[in-house]
Amino acid sequence: MAVALRSRWLRSCCVLLRQSFPVLVNARNRCFSGVRGPWNKAVAIGFGISLCAVPIAQKHEATALSNEALIRRAISLVTDSTCTLLSQTTYALIESLTEYTTAVYTLVSLYQQYATLLGKMNSQEVDAVWQVIIGARVEMSAKQEEYLKLESHWMTAVRLSEMAAEAAYQSGADQASVATRNHIQLVKTQVQEVRQLSKTAESKLTEAQAEELVKSKGEESLQPCSIPGSTEEVDEAYLRED
Repeated sequence: MAVALRSRWLRSCCVLLRQSFPVLVNARNRCFSGVRGPWNKAVAIGFGISLCAVPIAQKHEATALSNEALIRRAISLVTDSTCTLLSQTTYALIESLTEYTTAVYTLVSLYQQYATLLGKMNSQEVDAVWQVIIGARVEMSAKQEEYLKLESHWMTAVRLSEMAAEAAYQSGADQASVATRNHIQLVKTQVQEVRQLSKTAESKLTEAQAEELVKSKGEESLQPCSIPGSTEEVDEAYLRED
């Protein structure tokens, strides 16, 4: 009998538990669901405010730093561009100066040959030599005009590079400023060396022209003077002069 009573009691407890468990579960869900909605909203709003509030100062700091970085980057682009322009104009100027110097030396050689052959050529040969000399003069003048135009472009490129170097120094890009100034000094030295060669060639041309002029005057003084044979020849000579 005791066993029967104990079994009945256990069955009653099981029934009560099955009947009570859904209620407890539903009650627990309702409690958490009631708290979960407003709590999520409150947490989301608070977290959003904190996210919006904190990065504002950081954003301003990042903007300031990025502006300086952009300026330095722009300065680097400017210095690179001016250095490229200066290198190209320097190359063109040196090439043009070299061609001009070659043309000057060609004319020097022609004058020297002409001075050497004075008195050994007839009039036709003299005219032929002078045609060659005149052509060499025209070629030299064309080369001189070309290098003077390129020299103007080169000087503009030098000024732009100097301004870029100064701007780099003012913005704090010391490395770009130093590199640009060193490049300017290098190309100036190169151009000065080629200019000196052209100056030497021009000096030799002046000497050759002076030598040719002296020899030409000497040849003219050595030519025999023709004496008129009659009064009619004298009259004809005066008429030609008139």
